[in-house]
Amino acid sequence: MKNIDLYDNIIGHIKGLDDFTELILLDFSFNKIKHIKRINHLKKLRDLYFVQNKIQTIEGLEGLDILRQLELGGNRIRVIEGLETLTALEELWLGKNKITSIQGLDSLVNLKILALPSNRLTSISGLEGLVNLEELHLSDNGITKLSGLDKNLQLRVIDITRNPIEHLENLSHLEHLEELWASYCKIADFSEVERELKDKEELNTVYFEGTPLQLRQPALYRNKVKLALPQIKQIDASKCRLSHERS
Repeated sequence: MKNIDLYDNIIGHIKGLDDFTELILLDFSFNKIKHIKRINHLKKLRDLYFVQNKIQTIEGLEGLDILRQLELGGNRIRVIEGLETLTALEELWLGKNKITSIQGLDSLVNLKILALPSNRLTSISGLEGLVNLEELHLSDNGITKLSGLDKNLQLRVIDITRNPIEHLENLSHLEHLEELWASYCKIADFSEVERELKDKEELNTVYFEGTPLQLRQPALYRNKVKLALPQIKQIDASKCRLSHERS
């Protein structure tokens, strides 16, 4: 057996896995687990899911040297820790926890996706070591400034939806950016949009719905975005019409 799915039970303790050393995927989501224990002998694990449990501390993961994906969303985690040995990790999902700062990630040099939506973050920091990061999901936090991405040159997707960010800045160095999700932020200046994003040839999607950019002049909003960013193919949920479609 290589996959075990124990999704949506009333499991409170991890046990009985001693002989399952060939496991590749293990899913304990939607249970009542408080502590991660008795799994670090599962050396072949690549995907591990603990969504919606009662976990407060990231622990017991030492030895999972080829783990590729770790999903801990919907728990009670306050501190990012215990991940130092997971150097093969490519995806880390920590949404809907109680995390106040980004830390403990320096050794995760292969991480491509980091998701921290619906936490208690007020700033972007601690990402310097994530040089291969491609997607950063930070929606529904309390982040006030877009910064801290100087070393993350491979970023393709940034989601800062529903953060009190007033200025679009510190993105000009991200040449591979494809999608920027910034709906319901406080961004108000089209000149910042043009300055930070116009030269990005790979950029195809932007979301500014619910920002002052859209709310102040809703009838002109889409045209202003297209003027500032002629390369864009999608604004919010709507595709942009091509010039030959209008003729």
